[in-house]
Formats: sequence, C-alpha cells, structure tokens
Amino acid sequence: MVRLVQEALAAQGITEKILAVGQFNPRGHVGGMFAGGLAGGEAGGLIGSPAESVGVGVGSLAGMHAADKASGLPGNMLVGVSAEAVYGFAATSRHSAPTALVFQVPRSGLKATVHKRFNVRILELRDTESGSTIELEGNRLPVTHSKDVIDLLKS
Repeated sequence: MVRLVQEALAAQGITEKILAVGQFNPRGHVGGMFAGGLAGGEAGGLIGSPAESVGVGVGSLAGMHAADKASGLPGNMLVGVSAEAVYGFAATSRHSAPTALVFQVPRSGLKATVHKRFNVRILELRDTESGSTIELEGNRLPVTHSKDVIDLLKS
C-alpha cells in the first residue's frame, strides 16, 4: 500500500516520503451496512424466509452505499501520511492503484482524534484553525493497516 500511494503522489508531482498507509472508509460505512441489512431483512421477511436473506444482502449494500454517498467521500480509500501531510486517495481495494486524490491536508494545525467502536475506529482529522473535519472509519482487521496511520497521527 505504501508503494501504491507513493507512486500516486509521484504521478501528481509530490515527492514527500510516505511513512504509513491504511485502508479507510467514510464514517458511517459499517453502520449504514448494518442498518440497511436490518431494514432489508425485515422487508424481505414479509415475503418469506428466502426473500429475507436476499433483503439482508441487498439492504446491506444499499445502506453502505447511501452512507458513503452522504459523506461526500469515496467508499474505499487509501490514506497515506508523510511528515508534512495526510493524503486520501480513492482506491478500489488495498491492492489496487489509487484512482484520484480526494484530500490533502497539512499535518501542521491538524488534530487527530480517535473514537473507538466495536468493530471500527473512527479517525477524525480536524483543522484547528478552520474547524473543518474529515471523518474516516478504519476497520480493526490488521490487514487494513488503519492502526498504523492512527498511531502515526496520534504520536
């Protein structure tokens, strides 16, 4: 992931060295999935048991995408941290090349706050001068390396 983000930055003419990269989603991604699954399951259950299962699946996907769309951020992102800035790139997966730079925030004047949830960590990046925030959701699975990014920003 570090190599992918480093290459994406180089393509933009940015030469900063990336120290950590993690896979993130917009805040509400997993919650939207659960809420959509519950609603879809209830609606499908009115028809019968097989429809309930289909409703859970379809509802989960719809809820997840609705939460992503409401955030204004892509559903999957690679977030890279250098000594100077935090970069967010749209990326299909943690193995695919980033497709677009969606945010670039200087680390000076940036306050990182972590809110722990059951299965995710919420990373809030707040510009102390303007109050603008970017809210991201990092999965607790080690393969996403979201904790690496959080640890670096909290140090």
